[in-house]
Amino acid sequence: MLKTPDVLLLFCLVGAAEALYKQWIPDTNYENKTNWDKGAIPCGSDTVQFSAQRKVSVFVETTHAVQEMRLPVDGEFILNSGAGFYVVSGQDPDCGAGVTAQFKDPASLQWFNPALWQTAATLNDLHDENFLFSVHEESVPCQYDDVVFKALSSFSVDTSSSQSSIPVKSVSVLGKMFGSTSEFSQYLSSRSGQLQFHGSSAVTVGHAGCGDPSGCECGNSMNNQKICGTVTCESVSCKKPLLPVGHCCEVCGAIVTIKYDTGFNLQAYRERIRQIFLVQPQYKSIQLGMSKVFNSQRLMEIIPFGTTPEIQVVLLDQEKGAQAETLARDILKDVRSHGTTIGIVEAEFQASSGSSSSQSGSSAGMVVGVVFGVLIIITFAVVVVVLIRKGVVKKPRMPSMPSLRSTKKNNDFALSDPLDHGFDNPMFDKPSMLPDIPDLYSTNNSLYVTQTGVHFVNPVYDDNETAFNA
Repeated sequence: MLKTPDVLLLFCLVGAAEALYKQWIPDTNYENKTNWDKGAIPCGSDTVQFSAQRKVSVFVETTHAVQEMRLPVDGEFILNSGAGFYVVSGQDPDCGAGVTAQFKDPASLQWFNPALWQTAATLNDLHDENFLFSVHEESVPCQYDDVVFKALSSFSVDTSSSQSSIPVKSVSVLGKMFGSTSEFSQYLSSRSGQLQFHGSSAVTVGHAGCGDPSGCECGNSMNNQKICGTVTCESVSCKKPLLPVGHCCEVCGAIVTIKYDTGFNLQAYRERIRQIFLVQPQYKSIQLGMSKVFNSQRLMEIIPFGTTPEIQVVLLDQEKGAQAETLARDILKDVRSHGTTIGIVEAEFQASSGSSSSQSGSSAGMVVGVVFGVLIIITFAVVVVVLIRKGVVKKPRMPSMPSLRSTKKNNDFALSDPLDHGFDNPMFDKPSMLPDIPDLYSTNNSLYVTQTGVHFVNPVYDDNETAFNA
């Protein structure tokens, strides 16, 4: 039975569709020391320099003293209330010897780099930094996601891709949320929008949110090559590394595959796993990613005939997957106890250690596939028989096999007949080899057969008159 807090949590989240918030991490803020080549914010003795040919939008939160400032040809400062600059004459005693601080070029930061995004289930989780782990494809904003750029911040993002547009549910910039296509298009055409968003693809808002409680497919598989092109995979040392769907690198851990029915809620189940398992000390280092994927179905494990939606739960840890495998087994125990209550029909796992759960579901699927295949073969045979009887298809003629008697007869004939020597040469053939045809040779007055051979009589000469002796 579910405990009371679990039941309350389940009812609170029933009907809540899968809606995630993806927050852009980099910024072009003046106060961010990582944006400066010296690794520090310029002070009153320093010369501030921006690349002359680079376009940049810089957010300034407070007031800053500078010795000198060299600005680009094209760019902007977005000043917070009360923010600005003033010039210090001479050396600033609080700054020391002055240096030239160069603002870094942010133009190469790509939208499809999963390392540049943070994922959270709610806005409160974003503010509290309760981030979710996702496979690489889903770390980048999906078509159903709300995209957030920090309120007191500016940025520069390259949106180039093979598609003409990047659809998302909404975009929040400088604390303002854009959910209307026309309104956001107007912002993109502004000076700030052109400096912040650049690239060959246009970000479009207004895409409907995911209305399926069991989750929706992200839609970033078409950009897999571009996403994985920004990822550097680390070497793994586990026995049998796993490659989750939508991920670019092999990992150590475990993957739980869940089959569900109409009562399943992805967001509620994610929260259930977090509250029941991830709060336990032995599982605090586990990274958990949960998403809907479509698994290819194969007849007799060979012939593809469709896809079925499943929930993929990816569990990663730093100890060659040992703790992840333990958590996977605990999840399966929970499914066996409460699966019907939370809408789960079946679950199984595979681990990077090489072990896996009972494959009873797969065995049953194999049996069903074999039975289905046999039925197809029987149906095909019946159809062929019917078509033959109706004359639509002619029955193929089988080649006749020679009988033993005929074979013997043919063999006797072959053995008794003389060998074929080609044409007969009357000068060398023996009498015994001549065919027994009466009156062909012996009755002919001009042809004689003797022991020495066959002789012709030349009518010009007569034996009675002339004899030739050697």
